[in-house]
Amino acid sequence: MEFSTTSPNTVLEPKTKKAKYPEARVIVLNDNFNTFEHVANCLLTIIPGMSQKRSWDLAIEVDKSDSAEVWRGNLEQAELYHEQLVIRGLTMAPIEKI
Repeated sequence: MEFSTTSPNTVLEPKTKKAKYPEARVIVLNDNFNTFEHVANCLLTIIPGMSQKRSWDLAIEVDKSDSAEVWRGNLEQAELYHEQLVIRGLTMAPIEKI
């Protein structure tokens, strides 16, 4: 049995670069009517992976700095978390695309 030593020329398509899904920041603003407890409980309930300590730290940051980034990630999820926090009565900055 004989094997061919020549190989056909193969043209490889250049790799197409995948477009990165837009990312965004979810920011809670300070107000005069939501309590620390309410803000912390909302964050704990809505933001995945949020610990009780982190939710309280963020509630304190909102109070001291007038705002806090509570989540960062893909735009679709940011919109969902933003909407859920608005429904719970938190004062929110517009979603900030990054």
